[in-house]
Amino acid sequence: MHYISKLLIVLAIVLVAQNTYAQPPARRNENKAVQKESSDNINLTERAKSQYPVDTTPQEVDWKREIYRAINLENETNASLYYPVEPMGDSMNLFTLLFRNILNGNITAYTYNLDGYESFIDENIVDPKTMLENYRIYYEENGQEIIVGKSDIPSAEVLSYYVKESHYYDQRSGTYGKHITAICPVLHRSGEYSSEVTKYPMFWLKYEDIATYLAQQSIMTSSLNNASSMTIDDFFKKGCYEGEIYKTVNTRNLAISQYCKDSVSVKKEQEKIEQQLNDFKNNLWNTKTAAEIRQDSIKAAKVAEADTIANKKEPVVEKKSTTLRAKSNNKENQTSKEKKSTVKQPKQPKTQPVKSSNSGTVSVRRERR
Repeated sequence: MHYISKLLIVLAIVLVAQNTYAQPPARRNENKAVQKESSDNINLTERAKSQYPVDTTPQEVDWKREIYRAINLENETNASLYYPVEPMGDSMNLFTLLFRNILNGNITAYTYNLDGYESFIDENIVDPKTMLENYRIYYEENGQEIIVGKSDIPSAEVLSYYVKESHYYDQRSGTYGKHITAICPVLHRSGEYSSEVTKYPMFWLKYEDIATYLAQQSIMTSSLNNASSMTIDDFFKKGCYEGEIYKTVNTRNLAISQYCKDSVSVKKEQEKIEQQLNDFKNNLWNTKTAAEIRQDSIKAAKVAEADTIANKKEPVVEKKSTTLRAKSNNKENQTSKEKKSTVKQPKQPKTQPVKSSNSGTVSVRRERR
């Protein structure tokens, strides 16, 4: 009996050991390295953050329009945000940078609501552990710390982002501005029994919260010149990305696809919104008032009317055109013209008889004219 109890204790210890070391050695070593790297990750002080000023929309502006774009990372223009898929030395893509700082508590993520609009309130703060479980991301816990290995970060599946832009005009400073206010990574996953890809918007992030970290991470911006690089923050500030408008802030709280009946209508609506933004920006510094523009139009109309009246009073000489038409189409006009030219007889030269001294003949001498 004593022997059986010892055997059960040994078996229990073996089972506990198996559960503890069920993970492959390579995975354990990788997670240890990630744990050390995470502890050494960027954790900026307030003084360091002040060195990276963030653009924000002024509180009181005369005009503002907010739009949402979908940035596809499979587009060559946006590929700089996707590569490298897994960190390589100091290089990492946008999602890896955001993901690590969320786990470390440097960045706060907010829930993506069903209506698609962001709400940065405490009630919508995302718990990192809950987020990992919802998206089936493998992780380990070391006390209060959550550890996710490089190969377990789903950066390869984040193939697009939702970005909110704010376009505004501040009349007091006379400036037109555009900057990003929020960003949302979108997970692309196919089903277990289907190849159809489903998009999962993961969470919203305040751009002003992440701008400091983006300003310290460089990315390669050209496949032809590998020395060409810039920070992720500059990539967004300079508008180096491309994306289609899928929604605007409007009174009906509707996305474009909700009030356009088909893809053709959606495309036309997107182009119309883009044109409205460009027209506003290009015509912003037109110093003439509506009254001045109208007065200029009246003056232009009067000048055009005066020119028309003057042209009616002055007969237009069509001699050359008539001659050209006569040569090509009407031979009779040419003949009549020739007859008219022969009607005029040249003046007869004045003559004076001169008597010859030698003979009785009379010679005629023309006078010089």
